[in-house]
Amino acid sequence: MLKLESAAAFVAVAESGSISEAARRMSLSKSVISERLSELERGLGTKLLDRTTRKLSITEAGRGFYERAKRIMQEVADARAEIAERRGELAGPLRISAPTSFGILHLGPALYGFLAKHPGIELTLDLEDRFVSMVADGYDAIVRHGPVVEDGPVIVKKLASSRRFLVASPDYTEQFGLPVTTDDLKRHKGIIYSIRGAADWRFKISRRLVTIRPETALRVNNGILMRDAALAGLGLALLPAYFIRTEIADKRLTVVDVGAEPEGATIYIACPEDRRGSAKLRALTAWLRNAFGDPPYWEHEPALTSHREK
Repeated sequence: MLKLESAAAFVAVAESGSISEAARRMSLSKSVISERLSELERGLGTKLLDRTTRKLSITEAGRGFYERAKRIMQEVADARAEIAERRGELAGPLRISAPTSFGILHLGPALYGFLAKHPGIELTLDLEDRFVSMVADGYDAIVRHGPVVEDGPVIVKKLASSRRFLVASPDYTEQFGLPVTTDDLKRHKGIIYSIRGAADWRFKISRRLVTIRPETALRVNNGILMRDAALAGLGLALLPAYFIRTEIADKRLTVVDVGAEPEGATIYIACPEDRRGSAKLRALTAWLRNAFGDPPYWEHEPALTSHREK
């Protein structure tokens, strides 16, 4: 008899490429995953995986079984969700990826109320700044700030607008001066976000985008560290408002006006096209939009509001 838990373990291994990663995703031990795989292969009477100490690969039979097993697992999850919805509940697993800093500062606090309202949802939230593949990495949805980067067809929904501000500490401007034009920025040190596609500074000038590449003081892939480096006086930083609203309010960081508005971005949630009908994702999207507001609450600081109105 085919056990769903064994099929689920195989799908997780096939998608993640390793027993260790599948065990992490399913919150199980590696020995339990291995046992379920062996049980599945015995029940089917065929080998699904070739396993060595160095490599794990899917057999031809395994590739065929994977496509069917994946559909079965999705159908089971959808059926569970449908039954829960008929009872007026949202339930079942939900796996989401989000950027580390935004997740800690804003997404996490917004999710706590959502989970309290829907205790049947089993949420897994992975915080990481790298670009992930929803299909290959097994996510139901991703929350991101910036451009959509995905291999397959996706459904993208806006959660909130996001304005960026050029900031510096009083110590930095006292030592190196205050730039007043975009050309001045080329002579200043910048704290640069190192994720692909986000390293350049772009400003709107006469309806066109101008790219600026300042001298690099620090290159790092985390917004909180960028903010802290700016606070330490290492250089200018171009950061979303959600990182710096408190620091601007208490004057530890100053908004630098160079006569041009930094290019904005969007905070969005994206899911694979086959998850379009998910009631859990619809409810989560609506909840987050309401929690963040329009404009989002992190842009309500007086110092930021005055710059918005320019």
